[in-house]
Amino acid sequence: MHKLQDFFLFCSGANRTILNKTPSEQIKYTGIGATVFFTGLFAAISGAYALYFIFNDVDLVIRIMSAILFGLIWGAMIFNLDRYIVSSMKKKGSFLSELKLASPRILLAALIAFVISKPLELQIFHTSIEYELELMKQNDIKVQENALASRYAADISSITSQINLLKKEVADQTMRRDQLDEIARTEADGSGGSKKRGAATIYNLKKQDAEKANSELLTLAGTNNPLIEKKQLELNNKTLLVDSLKSAVKRGAYDGFDKRLDALGNVAEKSKSINMASIFIMLLFLAIELAPVLVKLISTRGPYDDLLEKHEHEFEVFRKEKITLMNQRSDEKIGHALETGSYKNQREIEYDKEIVKNFKAAETEITLEKIQQWKKEEMSKSNPLKTKDNIWG
Repeated sequence: MHKLQDFFLFCSGANRTILNKTPSEQIKYTGIGATVFFTGLFAAISGAYALYFIFNDVDLVIRIMSAILFGLIWGAMIFNLDRYIVSSMKKKGSFLSELKLASPRILLAALIAFVISKPLELQIFHTSIEYELELMKQNDIKVQENALASRYAADISSITSQINLLKKEVADQTMRRDQLDEIARTEADGSGGSKKRGAATIYNLKKQDAEKANSELLTLAGTNNPLIEKKQLELNNKTLLVDSLKSAVKRGAYDGFDKRLDALGNVAEKSKSINMASIFIMLLFLAIELAPVLVKLISTRGPYDDLLEKHEHEFEVFRKEKITLMNQRSDEKIGHALETGSYKNQREIEYDKEIVKNFKAAETEITLEKIQQWKKEEMSKSNPLKTKDNIWG
């Protein structure tokens, strides 16, 4: 039990060193930590369930492992986010300022609640969804079959019209032959035409008309019947082609995540009760997702908050003092460097001046020596006798 409480205190993000000084606050932060944990747990279950239906066309083992991995990552992300927000919300005594701080989390909670609730709604209403999925599947198949049929509808209609026209010609000629044959028969028994029984001349004429019509019928039938058979064979081939294409329509799995969402939407439109239940489920998960922030907002300021504020104030003062001390040391170093640098520069300038002065003096001395040497050479050139006397004497 103690370990479970420690775990929930960790989930709350509270400072354990400060919290150990306020035993009365441990129950409150245990509850906050439990709320944060179960929010992350719901998120993990929802994320895993959603990904399980997204990868519905892969191997079952890979599907399950991917769903579990994604669920753990998603749940850990939500858990860490809630833990950070709850731990960073300080009880300053102003509800509006705390609400302003929590407003981004509230907006995010609405989105997360929608993401969490939808996969679980799919599981809750799975019976109605399965029935709707079957209807949607049959409707889609019918649409595809109708599209295939319409693709060849013009050809089939044209061939059927040609067959009917050929048959009509034979039927019309058959009816004409029968009518003429009936007229000849009534002339023979005196019931029609001239009303004279045994009128051979008239009967023979009528009989000839009937025989001529029969001959024309045989000729027409001999021409149309092969055409009818040919057109009928062509019609049968077209029909078989359409049937083969219809049978080739893919009737695979129809349980993807997107299809289930569509089915849930259709079910909600058809049933007001399911629509209301869906709304309340989303509101429920919205409340669950907002629970860590709401618990932190409605909780009263306690000893833990006072000690935490004191600790943070002391740290802030220490930080400012340290920064001030560092700034002072930096200023001293910079001042010393500037002073040292100025002295050094002054000495270097004086040294350079001395070097220039000595260089000029040496240059002047060398120049004077060269002038004296030149003077002696010129004088020796201008008095050669004196130079010789000096040599002899």
